[in-house]
Amino acid sequence: WLLGGQRLTAQDAHGKADAALMQALQGVTVSLADGLAASESEGTPISGKFELEEGQLQLSVYTMKGDTFSEVIVDHTTGKVTKVEPITSGEDYTAAMAQRAAMAKATKTLRAAVTAALTTHPGAQAVSVTPHVQGDKAVMEITLVEKGAMTTVSEPLG
Repeated sequence: WLLGGQRLTAQDAHGKADAALMQALQGVTVSLADGLAASESEGTPISGKFELEEGQLQLSVYTMKGDTFSEVIVDHTTGKVTKVEPITSGEDYTAAMAQRAAMAKATKTLRAAVTAALTTHPGAQAVSVTPHVQGDKAVMEITLVEKGAMTTVSEPLG
């Protein structure tokens, strides 16, 4: 990859992307947990993340309602749902199917797990939450910004 004439390794590019995301998150008043709560009007949240989409910060939550999946965009300044798009194919659909399988084994919500992770990491900011199946248990990977760095923690969902 080339950035400003410099050749970047994938790790360098990932580090620059993380730095850009951390910069964009400064001063955001709507939390990941708020976004998960807002998206509940469109179904059960199965993952959520802050991301840079074409250079703009976006809060995206995947939800499920019955056998249908949606990507819910929540305004990170107001906490209101601004767009709902069906997920019907491709990588997003594959990811949603895996997330639904993990949530089927869960006994607590994503929001509860995010809150638990933030309780054990005071002062951190949750950036993303994704459920996975490990063995026969559901766990959640939560990416946090803590002390100026991105860290990923696991939180049991059962």
